Amino acid sequence: MPVPTQPLHVRPALLRYTVHDRLRDAIVDGTLAPGEVVRDAELATWLGVSRTPVREALLRLADAGLVRAAPGRSTVVAEIDPAEVRDAQAVVAGMHRLAVAEAVERMTADDLDLMRDANERFAAAVAAGDTDAALAADDDFHAVPVATSGNRAIAAVLDQFSPVVRRLERLRFASEEAVESVRLHERLLEACARGDAAAAADVSFRTWQNLADLIPEPEPEQQETP
Repeated sequence: MPVPTQPLHVRPALLRYTVHDRLRDAIVDGTLAPGEVVRDAELATWLGVSRTPVREALLRLADAGLVRAAPGRSTVVAEIDPAEVRDAQAVVAGMHRLAVAEAVERMTADDLDLMRDANERFAAAVAAGDTDAALAADDDFHAVPVATSGNRAIAAVLDQFSPVVRRLERLRFASEEAVESVRLHERLLEACARGDAAAAADVSFRTWQNLADLIPEPEPEQQETP
């Protein structure tokens, strides 16, 4: 769809990061559709900022594989590339497994309560068919072990590759398979509560690995006839 015309208000103190996050979320939720040409002037008008932070954001989004850009040519929202999504999904699954393994022994009762609350909101959103709310609650759920692990390298890697996977998650949370994610969250909580780091890490990995089933297989290459 075209860039929205209704201006957004971006906090100046967090300008660089907020512009990036706004554009990333617009790509993930489909506001900016795959294949759509995006121009920094139009995006700047929409966000109510200058073109400089928009250009910086587009460079970061290109590094993450969410847009395709070439010098002197148009920038377009990237199509969902099966190979790139598969690579990103493998990285994200591995990072969440590591985060949980490192976080379990540090988790407090408050951390577990935050995860329970997030999963309850997630389950309610799934039951209501509210994909946006489900994604937000899922983010909150998995953010707890990532933060508790204290591993900034994990957080940085997830910040780069999670948006690529997030477009895939929208498909999962909009389907009946989302109910399985609720059950896996519950199993993860149980393992964390009893301090079983190995079991918790395995469940976390399975939660993210299940997304691999939604990645379309690449089309076979056509053989040239002699």
